[in-house]
Amino acid sequence: MPALCFYFQVHQPYRLRHYTFFDIGANPFYEDEDANCDILLKVARKCYLPMNDVLLELIRRYDGRFKVSFSLTGTVLDQFEEYAPEVLESFQALAKTGHVEFLDETDCHSLSFLFSRREFRAQVSRHRERMQKLFGVTPRVFRNTELIYNNDLAREVEDLGYDAVLAEGADHVLGWRSPNYLYQPAGCTRLKLLLKNYTLSDDIAFRFSNREWAEYPLTADKFAVWVHALNGQADLINLFMDYETFGEHQWEDSGIFNFMRALPDAIMRNPDFRFQTPSEAAASLAPRARLDVPQFMSWADAERDLTAWQGNDMQQDAISALYQCEGKVRDLGDPDLTRAWQRLQTSDHFYYMCTKWFSDGDVHKYFNPYGTPYDAYINFMNILADFRLRLQTRLDARPEVMDKNTTRSDSTA
Repeated sequence: MPALCFYFQVHQPYRLRHYTFFDIGANPFYEDEDANCDILLKVARKCYLPMNDVLLELIRRYDGRFKVSFSLTGTVLDQFEEYAPEVLESFQALAKTGHVEFLDETDCHSLSFLFSRREFRAQVSRHRERMQKLFGVTPRVFRNTELIYNNDLAREVEDLGYDAVLAEGADHVLGWRSPNYLYQPAGCTRLKLLLKNYTLSDDIAFRFSNREWAEYPLTADKFAVWVHALNGQADLINLFMDYETFGEHQWEDSGIFNFMRALPDAIMRNPDFRFQTPSEAAASLAPRARLDVPQFMSWADAERDLTAWQGNDMQQDAISALYQCEGKVRDLGDPDLTRAWQRLQTSDHFYYMCTKWFSDGDVHKYFNPYGTPYDAYINFMNILADFRLRLQTRLDARPEVMDKNTTRSDSTA
């Protein structure tokens, strides 16, 4: 009995203000509050509120047989609380149905697993606390930033106590295997691995309103035929996508909301098919095989690797310089500077520096506040220069912290 698993990523970064060399040492405010508020309210109006209403309607109509899952980043939750509390309330209404699963991830949508396991664990713990506080749930499934995944990530997630982890069903990893089955990560004894069916996911997320696509227009009945054709060849069909697909990437007049309203009935006309959440799939299905993923993969761009964030010298320099601040940030323990450092870790800041304008240029330009990747790099490094100056100034004013640093350096030497 094959299952469909819908997973939606909900994320908005804190966009940075235009920050020049002359602001360094003079302006401690890094974020563009007007842009952040305007964009959040725009997406809330076009996507979050109407789509949450659609999902709530469907869950009630099908008495819980239709189910979905979400991962909401800490940065988008902060903005909901600050700019649009009604959006947060609409997600809480979905949580109360008992048929929506909330996943854990890094609180700041960061690349911390690649650079600091300590920071990674701290952000995951903080995100879990947010889920408990806001939605009354303790997530059992983990989704790393941008579906960045390898064997080491899987072992870390298993150590943290999760039941399952999501990843991209990348062709170069799967080879002859299908993403439509449950797997077990290499080196793990308990953790389950759910892989994205990127073809069917992208039919909705990217191709839905493309009039040049051979399958345009995509209807719920047509999509259901494609899904039903997998009967006997699939245990689990994972449809993973950005939530902003609905109403923002694919506008309302494209018919995307009506497509979703019609999809559950079209899928469940075949009694062999059902909807499950990731934790339900992990509990009900046995892994078909172990999957060895020694190299990192992600769901970004055609390459499905890390080059969207680490593909050039600018990105590598900015990320390295940022994480070099970690020791001093922790030693100082200043809440404002810690929060600023964590928000600077958001992966979007490095994505804006990407120079891969070839096959994925339109994706990289979406909601990008910069004219070029070089502008993004210069702006970020100006802010980081001011941050490091503020950090060192605070440390210099705290002799007990300076003594601690000196002792630690001496003992290390």
